[in-house]
Amino acid sequence: MYSLRTKTTLLTVFAIVVAVISVTVLSVVFIRKTEHRKSDQLLLLLCETGERNLDYYFNSVQKSVRKLAAHVEADLDGVESERLERHVERVKGFFEETAAKTNGVLTYYYRIDPAVSDTVTGFWYTDLDGEGFVEHEVTDITLYDTADTSHLVWFTVPKHMGEAIWIPPYVTDNLDVRVISYNVPIYFRGRFVGVVGIELDYSTMAEQVESIRLFNNGYAFLSDEEGNLFYHPLIDVTRLTDETMPAVPEGLLEKNTFFHYTYEGVEKAGAWLPLSNGMRLNVTVPISETEGDWQKLILNIVIVSLEVLAALSVFTMFYTRRITKPLEELTDAAEQVDKGKYDFELNYDKDDEIGRLTSTFKRLAAHMKDHISDLSKRAYVDSLTSVRNKGAYSSYIEQLETRMKEADGAITFAIGMFDCDNLKQINDLYGHEKGDIYLKTASRLICRIYQHSPVFRIGGDEFSVILENEDFENREALAQQFKREMEESCAVNKNKWDQVHIAMGVAVYDPKSDRSVNDVIRRADTCMYENKRIRKSVR
Repeated sequence: MYSLRTKTTLLTVFAIVVAVISVTVLSVVFIRKTEHRKSDQLLLLLCETGERNLDYYFNSVQKSVRKLAAHVEADLDGVESERLERHVERVKGFFEETAAKTNGVLTYYYRIDPAVSDTVTGFWYTDLDGEGFVEHEVTDITLYDTADTSHLVWFTVPKHMGEAIWIPPYVTDNLDVRVISYNVPIYFRGRFVGVVGIELDYSTMAEQVESIRLFNNGYAFLSDEEGNLFYHPLIDVTRLTDETMPAVPEGLLEKNTFFHYTYEGVEKAGAWLPLSNGMRLNVTVPISETEGDWQKLILNIVIVSLEVLAALSVFTMFYTRRITKPLEELTDAAEQVDKGKYDFELNYDKDDEIGRLTSTFKRLAAHMKDHISDLSKRAYVDSLTSVRNKGAYSSYIEQLETRMKEADGAITFAIGMFDCDNLKQINDLYGHEKGDIYLKTASRLICRIYQHSPVFRIGGDEFSVILENEDFENREALAQQFKREMEESCAVNKNKWDQVHIAMGVAVYDPKSDRSVNDVIRRADTCMYENKRIRKSVR
């Protein structure tokens, strides 16, 4: 016969033993899963942060080079040597301005295909000491077989591919410096003319990757889908050849985002994401560091569970919550950023890996928000006159075209085309600065008269206005007012660059004859050129 006290004690002891065994088993399962999940989240978040940083950098370079290429093709008016020479001189300033705004640019160039001209070669500017770009003697392309893409890759590859392309790291001609470059082929009426490109200092990309760190021995490196290394913090990739390139560890080339592999006897876990230039960003860390001290923690639970089981359980849950909460907040913030929402709150500011990751993510989100805001403001605004640019014009025309189709012609609008006279003469006689004043004055006059309509600068000295509603109804009166104020301005102002002479043509949309907005534009153009002819004959 056992006493109630004994039974209670035995039952309690039995319950404690069962609890200890259960807690131990559950702790093993729970802690291992939690640690693996946390390490995967850390790897992925760090990889995503690095990917956004690098892609932001690479995309900014791509946009700069494409901007240069668009400017070059827009300025190209022929492939005769004399025209090419004038064209090359005209675009130099735009290259320098764009390169100065792009981080990490070592060289920029515009090279003409020898098959197009044997006298005009283009130019090549370098900034090796950080003191500014200086013109460098260009490589003699005629010494090489440009059909062989293994030589002069910055020229032969984009010419062969016929499209903009990132060139993997190579040692640039004459400078003996390792770089990566982005190049765009230039065409004139379907004929290959040359290549526009920017070469980036290899060390700039290396610094970006070097900043990605995890735990004590975690790091990031760049490779391609076949495992070839482009940058590795522990391996001097610049000295590797095909023969000395280390063997790719098994598991490193898996298609899954997360992978495991063994390198030099160390088991590692990692995550990878593709970059916009075709490379892979890999973030890796030894598995021993991701597991931490979970085995010791389980042993401590077994030892002290009889006395502090409840307290330890509360402490474990608190401690786990302390780690996972900032990660969950980071995950939520990342999801918001993915949806385009940048107003989130992250309060974790401890001096540890998660704190640094939080700080980095907040800075990244702030930079992205500022950059997107800046792009939104500048993407459709002409930098000189502050009216809408040609991109905005094309977008507006597309919307107007859609409205025409949806309304089945039951809309009213008119298009005004304006062309500034004498701009070239002012530029030649008084300089481009006065030419800019002339364009600004013309833009202000157009905007003042057509203040209820969108005004676009669609070319060097060409503007367009879409007249609807009030301005459409008053188009004839506005045209007379425009002519009157233009004449008054010419009479009052003494300086030639303040005396604007603008030819104008307005065409009203006719649903019976106009099948598209372009039909209206063509008629407005015709009216404008007729107005220009009449005005010249009068003068």
